[in-house]
Amino acid sequence: MSQPLPPEQGPLPYSVPYRVAGLSSRKPNRFDLKPDAETRAAIAAFLDITAIKTLRFSGMISPKGRHDFVLEAALEAEVEQPCCVSLAPVRSHLREDVLRVFLADYDLPEAAEMEMPEDDTSEPLGEVIDAGHVLLEALALALPPFPKAEGATLENAQFTAPGAAPLRDDDLRPFAGLAALKAKLENPDDGPQGDGS
Repeated sequence: MSQPLPPEQGPLPYSVPYRVAGLSSRKPNRFDLKPDAETRAAIAAFLDITAIKTLRFSGMISPKGRHDFVLEAALEAEVEQPCCVSLAPVRSHLREDVLRVFLADYDLPEAAEMEMPEDDTSEPLGEVIDAGHVLLEALALALPPFPKAEGATLENAQFTAPGAAPLRDDDLRPFAGLAALKAKLENPDDGPQGDGS
């Protein structure tokens, strides 16, 4: 098993770099990352969430062909985030399979033709493969975007300036008036009937 290099000092809170030249080109290079409590707190602050109770990232970096490598791993975490409605703590258990393919001959698209690639698992192979950075990216993508506590509901909010009538959520819906007009046209009130005699 290849030993990771000393962590890089940089803006990301977790780094476990493996030097590509030191990786076996014949068999999988296994890793099992379990950041300690202090590191989990730093990662939680970096991701702007309340806490990370548990975190494990285990897998392998395997050779692919003569020059490329594949990272396959399982991410498991228990995280705590504030509810998007009530700000109450919401715990989530995350389990994700992670795949990254590091290509020696990766072609970066020209800036003028930059668009989302169909294959988002491939990236250029550099001098190191940082399993810690892959963990951070995978965890950020796995987080629930709008965590909601059980039973939390968003009440009908009212917005008003001093001395003005309250403006409700329904008033801000642009087609609410059209829906009422359509209903009125489809079921007109009974008006005066006959020839007026």
